[in-house]
Amino acid sequence: MKFFVDTADIDSIRELNDLGMVDGVTTNPSLIMKAGRDIQEVTKEIADMVDGPVSAEVVATEYDDMIAEGRHLAKIAPNICVKVPLTWAGLKTCKTLSDEGTQVNVTLCFSANQALIAAKAGATFISPFIGRLDDLNMDGMDLIQDIRTIYDNYDFKTQILAASIRSANHMKDAALIGADVATAPPGVIKAMANHVLTDKGLDAFLADWAKTGQSIL
Repeated sequence: MKFFVDTADIDSIRELNDLGMVDGVTTNPSLIMKAGRDIQEVTKEIADMVDGPVSAEVVATEYDDMIAEGRHLAKIAPNICVKVPLTWAGLKTCKTLSDEGTQVNVTLCFSANQALIAAKAGATFISPFIGRLDDLNMDGMDLIQDIRTIYDNYDFKTQILAASIRSANHMKDAALIGADVATAPPGVIKAMANHVLTDKGLDAFLADWAKTGQSIL
């Protein structure tokens, strides 16, 4: 499963990228606001750092404006993936941009039917939102499983990009189901390395080592 980092924070991306943990980056208007940076400037900086796709989201809601914004964003760097909402105008924009050779990430997906129609429109990525479904006492992983089954049934090339990831368990479950990609905040990706028994074992080893009075260097 590929790891995308869901942030516009340059330092966080660089830290994970240096460890080989970054296959791409996803941003959205909220993350750009949090970064406090100009969207084109920070998107270009991210795209220059990361080899994989960098999702940059349009903010228009009508087709003509979405196309104009999408084409503008796509010019920032060759690895830009234009992000559009799963609306009818967004699907029309997806089809046009995909036909032009631009990668498209269709976001805010909450149903298997939405994922199916996005694949038909030529989406490069579909972003089902796991955490937001969990907030409504629905199992977001059920949606990932439904999309996986449908896409495999018909050999759709659209990649499942599990989004709205809230925990390390979300990452594990998405991987078990077979999501192509999971995008998560830096803190969630780093938390995947944590385990209480690892900490306990390390403490025991260090305590025993101290008793030996030895030094490796």
